[in-house]
Amino acid sequence: MLEGTAGITFALVVALAGVVFVVIQLGRVLGQDAGNQTMQDIAAAIQEGAAAFLRREYTFLAGFVVVVAAIVAVWLDWQTAVSFVLGAFASASAGYLGMFTAVRSNVRTAAAAQKSLNDGLRVAFNSGSIMGMSVVSFSLIGLTVLYFLFDGNISYITGFGFGASSIALFARVGGGIYTKAADVGADLVGKVEQGIPEDDPRNPAVIADNVGDNVGDVAGMGADLFESYSGSIIAAAALGATVAGGVGITLPFIVAAVGIIASLIGTFLVSTKEGATQHDLLATLRRAIYGSSALVLVFTAIVIAITGAGWNLFAVVLVGLLAGNGIGYFTEYYTSYTEKPTQGIAKASETGSATLIIEGLAVGMVSTVAPVLIVAVAIILALGLGGSEAGLYAVALAGVGMLSTLGVTLATDAYGPVADNAGGIAEMSHLPPEVRERTDALDSLGNTTAATGKGFAIGSAVLTALALMAAYIQAAGLKPSDLSLLDPEMIPGLLIGAMLPYLFAALTMTAVGKAAFEIVMEVRRQFKEIPGLMEGTGKPDYKTCVDISTKSALREMVVPGALAVVVPLLVGFVLGKEAVAGMLIGAIASGFVLAVMMANAGGAWDNAKKWIETGVLGGKGSDAHKAAVVGDTVGDPFKDTSGPALNILIKLMSIVSLVFATAFGNGLINF
Repeated sequence: MLEGTAGITFALVVALAGVVFVVIQLGRVLGQDAGNQTMQDIAAAIQEGAAAFLRREYTFLAGFVVVVAAIVAVWLDWQTAVSFVLGAFASASAGYLGMFTAVRSNVRTAAAAQKSLNDGLRVAFNSGSIMGMSVVSFSLIGLTVLYFLFDGNISYITGFGFGASSIALFARVGGGIYTKAADVGADLVGKVEQGIPEDDPRNPAVIADNVGDNVGDVAGMGADLFESYSGSIIAAAALGATVAGGVGITLPFIVAAVGIIASLIGTFLVSTKEGATQHDLLATLRRAIYGSSALVLVFTAIVIAITGAGWNLFAVVLVGLLAGNGIGYFTEYYTSYTEKPTQGIAKASETGSATLIIEGLAVGMVSTVAPVLIVAVAIILALGLGGSEAGLYAVALAGVGMLSTLGVTLATDAYGPVADNAGGIAEMSHLPPEVRERTDALDSLGNTTAATGKGFAIGSAVLTALALMAAYIQAAGLKPSDLSLLDPEMIPGLLIGAMLPYLFAALTMTAVGKAAFEIVMEVRRQFKEIPGLMEGTGKPDYKTCVDISTKSALREMVVPGALAVVVPLLVGFVLGKEAVAGMLIGAIASGFVLAVMMANAGGAWDNAKKWIETGVLGGKGSDAHKAAVVGDTVGDPFKDTSGPALNILIKLMSIVSLVFATAFGNGLINF
């Protein structure tokens, strides 16, 4: 019987098997051909820059973790502090391993793409699978170890989510600022002002741009989805003590474990043929995701039959899986350049960058309709299927179901930056044009799968945040029937919560703008002052641009990162525990919609540019292409900095509120 400690032991064994897979897969990837010496030298420069950034970022975060852990130990208890440290360490480790792999897989993907499209896809995807399986395995190991250490006391384990979310927010924001500052700076001066190709070795910001793909879209994204995955399990377990005949706490762990098994099998379903179209490439990745989802349902049915947890909870997991795949489908529709919305944005470039940006914003806004309706229906179905006994536990379990295949869905996401880097290395090392064509095809697919990954993270964030809010209400001694949005205790918190995602997005967008300004000025200086740079006889100073991006990102990430921790505490201690509930409702609602809009608009702008680069509307160098580059630079911080960080914001606010729930009273201001 998979009840109690038996179920947790099963989850731990599966997670350890996931680590074994990671080790084997890492050996296979590193065993691939790394190309010629020029390719290896370029890759080494990218590795050096990425390692330098992550070393400085993690040094800052280590100090943050020590300080916060000390506060939690004194204010609450040492057990929560231990969980906080372990969550932070596990999240940082998963992000580091993913980046370590990515910066070594990029050159191997470029070398493999010289042989065939399928060879390039397999190397890049295998690299992504290391990131995916590291995230789910490290998370489940940490949570199960803490379960045994604290005898199943979930209130202590919430600290793990707090630590993971804290690292995720700083990593996502810091990495996002870095990558988009370098990307925007490189594009604006290189492609728009100088008219040279993307990833041209004459561009001084080109190495910083490629470094950014790894620190933002791999390490940052890995930490992001690590906390999504961990938070969903914690939220369900926190509400599961009295549900499903005693297996309510362990069921989320078991569903996560069978998801790891399904994802392992799904990674072997990815392959394609030479000359594959975007539809073909999307189909092979969908095959892996849909196949893994089907296996999760089969394995969950077996678990339900063994534990007797109730077939209504099987239906809840099914709802979560369908909702996740539904969000993924509509995200692909609005961001893939094979579909009408993105092509419509590209066509708007014929009248200039202004109309292209207007069309992109409109596409981003309308793209929110489907995810919101899908999540709303999923919540209604989960509550109905779960029944009065399960309540919001069913919503939390649906979130676990949605993320159960994260091991493979994150692999399809994390491979994108590797393919993007491979294209840069191919360009800088002057490989034959067909190699760049293959890596560009993989990169375009990566833009869509990255948007899909963000859709999964944002959708699950809503379900998880709602469950965490329910756990907060429970821990704070409040009754849902006592909370009304018209109460004077709730309204201030509601308005503050609705405003916070916009303030957070503004801060992160401004941070990218400031950092990009410094990069633009430096690149312009080098083109002006270094003799022979445009002619290819002068050597650009790559390190200065890498250093500027690093310093700017670390400086600018502090205020947005602190916002998610400080504001819930201020609202709780000043306005009271009811105001915190209102704040969470407002932040979840506005943060969800804003995150979807920004992520999808950014992805669509990027792929509109890539569609033009296939030769339509005049192709590269045309006026339409120049307008699309401007749209792409606007969309960069939308999709890779502000948008994806918003889902972390709403979950971190929720889990901070939960961790400190017992410390909040009626507030300093009495209504």
